[in-house]
Amino acid sequence: MIEWNTIYITFKLAIITTSVLLLVGIPLAYWLAYGSSKLKFIFEALIALPLVLPPTVLGFYLLIAFSSQSSLGKFLDSHFNLSIAFTFSGLVIGSVIYSLPFMIQPIQAGFQQLSPSLKEASYTLGKSRWQTLTMVLLPNIKSALLTGIVLSFAHTIGEFGVVLMIGGNLDETRVASIAIFDSVNRLDYATAHSYSLLLLLFSFVILALVYFFNKKAMTSFR
Repeated sequence: MIEWNTIYITFKLAIITTSVLLLVGIPLAYWLAYGSSKLKFIFEALIALPLVLPPTVLGFYLLIAFSSQSSLGKFLDSHFNLSIAFTFSGLVIGSVIYSLPFMIQPIQAGFQQLSPSLKEASYTLGKSRWQTLTMVLLPNIKSALLTGIVLSFAHTIGEFGVVLMIGGNLDETRVASIAIFDSVNRLDYATAHSYSLLLLLFSFVILALVYFFNKKAMTSFR
């Protein structure tokens, strides 16, 4: 039988992760799209790394980095009374890092597809960089923003390897993907099927909505 607290933790994690990613993703994507640093390719590779790196590898190194035995873990514990390993806070940090490319790459592509004349016209009219970003650029990449938000949210919902390594299978850190794994281990296929069917339907609906709204936006643009 589905435990609704597990579903609540799953969606709570996805909402917080997506919100954090939106805040950090827009300035990072802007810099990657318009920045001129010669080292930009290194940051692009680091951000895209979770796309090819096995989640358990990333989760393992995050667990080591934030453990109570590491310097970083001791610093966070002594100065902020913050424990990362096997806590919900740890799940959020791991999910933000692992879902980073799913937010940044669509927004970066959206910025790069805009005509340079948009920025130039805005600056000519006396708008600041902030005004140009919020009043000119972002409204013109609504489809890219929607894609980044939805992909980040859906990816966090289904994440398994990172959350297993950082959060384990405790009551306060158990998400749906971990519940499926745990149910199969207990040969409770009925519960595993319930969680799996819920995630399958959710993933299909959310992707269908993205394609629908993106197609509608492209049609109105033409």
